[in-house]
Formats: sequence, structure tokens, C-alpha cells
Amino acid sequence: MVVIILQVMGTTAFVAGTLVLGIHLRLHPTKEAAERTSRISHGLYWVGLVLPGVTGIFYPGLTKFDEILGLPSLPARPVALGIGIVAVLIGLALTFASQIALRRLGEGTNAFWLTRRLVMGNIYARTRNPMSLGYYLLCVGIGLIAGSTYITLGALLGVVPAHLFNLLYFEEYELALRLGPAYLEYKQGVPFLVPRLGSQEAHT
Repeated sequence: MVVIILQVMGTTAFVAGTLVLGIHLRLHPTKEAAERTSRISHGLYWVGLVLPGVTGIFYPGLTKFDEILGLPSLPARPVALGIGIVAVLIGLALTFASQIALRRLGEGTNAFWLTRRLVMGNIYARTRNPMSLGYYLLCVGIGLIAGSTYITLGALLGVVPAHLFNLLYFEEYELALRLGPAYLEYKQGVPFLVPRLGSQEAHT
């Protein structure tokens, strides 16, 4: 039960921190403030969302949450398992593709080592947030593989909405300040989350 409380508190703290950082950045709209608050936001992400989630893998364990809360496990177990495996594989592929693109094209990564240039090629020509999409698929996929109602619903109703709020309210504003007009142009031409199929010529 302690881990569940920590997960709820972590998600709440992440949302509250996003709101405070977003307000602060709108009051101080400078590139320097954007860089500083971006690092703080990434810290909140790791402490508020990632660490409590990873802790739950080891204690009490992925299959124990439903038992602790008195929830039924997910129905149609083979179907949930199959969908979960596909979701995790796609999520890992998106995560690795994002990291490679950020390092090669942006001279940075996804956390405290901020990119120096706007990345518009490779997977970023299809979606502006491939790493976030990969993270969402991983969270939901792990819940499906474990057959856990708590983990699956916690991801869909807690983690994903909280992180989407961060992207929409804070990160997109921060990126516009840090990367300038080029980001605004890129934003107009590339989907927010769901990857675009077809030609990438405009952003390669």
C-alpha cells in the first residue's frame, strides 16, 4: 500500500510541479528560464512518475497490486498479453529511435542534457513526441502483460494524462522559447503524438 500511495503522490506532485513551472515560465519568458525549468521538469518526471513506477516492479510486484486493492485481474488474459507484448515492443522501438535521433541530430538527449538544435529528422519527422508515445505504450503494455487492472488503469487514467498535461502546458511552451521560431514552424507541420504515415520529405 505504501508504494501505491507514493505513486499517487508522485503523479500529483508532477502535475502540480508542471503547473507551477508553466506559470513561472510565462512570467519569465526567456531562453535561460526555459533551460532551467526544463531540467527541473525532467527531475520531477523521474522522481514523480518513473521512480515510483519502477519501485512497484520489485515491491510489491506487478501481479500483487490487484490483490492488495481487491481488484479483479484483467479479463481475456491471452488477448491482453498479446496486445501488451506488441505495445512494449513498439514502445521500446520508439524510445530507442528517439534517443538516437536526439543524440545524432540534436547533440543532446531527453533529460538534463538538453538538445542544442531542433530535431526534425528521422522519427521526429513523423511525430513531435515519439519518446512520450513510447513511454505511454510501455506503461500500458506492462500493465497488460501483468494482467493488472490497477497498473493498466493507473497508466491510462493517471500517468498518461499527467504527462500529456506536461507536454501541452509546459514543454511545448518551453521548447518555443528555447528553440525559437523554427520550433513553431515544425509544430505546424508535424503531428503532436500519433505518427504521420507517408512521405517525410518536408522534415528530413
